[in-house]
Amino acid sequence: MLYRDFATSAEIDAQYNAGAAVANAGAYLRGYADRSRDARARLRGELDIAYGPTRDETLDIFPADRPGAPIFVFIHGGYWRAFSSKDFSCVATGLQASGITTVVVNYALCPKVAIDEITRQCRAAVAWTLRNIAAHGGDPQRVAVGGHSAGGHLAAMCLETRWDDDYGLARDPIAAAVLVSGIYDLAPLRHSYLQPSLRLDDGMIERNSPLFAIRPCATPLLVTWGGDESAEFARQSTSFHDAWLAAGNASELIPQSGANHFSATDGFEDASSAACRWLVDTLDATR
Repeated sequence: MLYRDFATSAEIDAQYNAGAAVANAGAYLRGYADRSRDARARLRGELDIAYGPTRDETLDIFPADRPGAPIFVFIHGGYWRAFSSKDFSCVATGLQASGITTVVVNYALCPKVAIDEITRQCRAAVAWTLRNIAAHGGDPQRVAVGGHSAGGHLAAMCLETRWDDDYGLARDPIAAAVLVSGIYDLAPLRHSYLQPSLRLDDGMIERNSPLFAIRPCATPLLVTWGGDESAEFARQSTSFHDAWLAAGNASELIPQSGANHFSATDGFEDASSAACRWLVDTLDATR
């Protein structure tokens, strides 16, 4: 077997090729871009702020209307090899209406860089936010992190970070996290259509599979995915949720009935959604 009960790469691709599994996937992707363009036209924003030394290390801030607002740092998906922060400005719409400032992270992509470097960049973006968001009207004590697909993986990697040892910050500076359709065990992707871009090896898989590096952590999680996604996406999410709880941590698990891999992020655009309500309630509880 290549991985678990999968004997062939084609079987793994059938589980992890989200675009092939959704009819008109291109329409969903165009929708992200169109709604993001509209969001940037309507919302007040501070774009392309450098958080690191390379051209790819930038972030966009969409401030809430009131000062001292809580923060949600969103890390986009694209299997580490596609899209940019500008494709996901749309997530700020429901969050801004909920009184939350949104930070959308940009990062370099595979194969230009490896997942190790992408993880480092996303951690640097979170550290920049924790240190600098007060100057942009946000509350550094109420910073949440989250992401979708590869972004869910990268947000989970941020939760495994030694913030005190490596960044001189508090041990658990992240107030909440929302993980959407994430990949928490990278091992199956080594045998998938993604491997030529990702170039995974044993060491990279071990260093970057957050499912196997969970520590006691004060950050509460919301773990969610589309109910119409493959069994492997469901297993990845439930396994991470279960392991987070087993470490003595707090997590809620919410499958989204009728949602696919691409519509699973729609809740960030709707202030009445379960994701936005959970973020508001959780971040308010940290005051």
